Amino acid sequence: MTVDKDDLEFSLSQIHRLIKKYNKGEEKRISSDAAEELASVLTIVASPIARQAADLFQHAGRKTIVGSDIRLASKNILKDVLQY
Repeated sequence: MTVDKDDLEFSLSQIHRLIKKYNKGEEKRISSDAAEELASVLTIVASPIARQAADLFQHAGRKTIVGSDIRLASKNILKDVLQY
């Protein structure tokens, strides 16, 4: 599953920096395709977490999404994938 380039929630420059951060020691190039694919995966994972965090803070009657909303939403969304 891939997200359309116009719908990515992360800039490709941020993704390039993220990949380079873990590419220690060797200077390698990162293709645009690789950066777009990682941005797509992150968008696919982050979108339902953000959506559920918004539901949680509204249910709690708050006006601010807090870190615990993100943590709880992450656990709910990713429990099967990451074996939380």
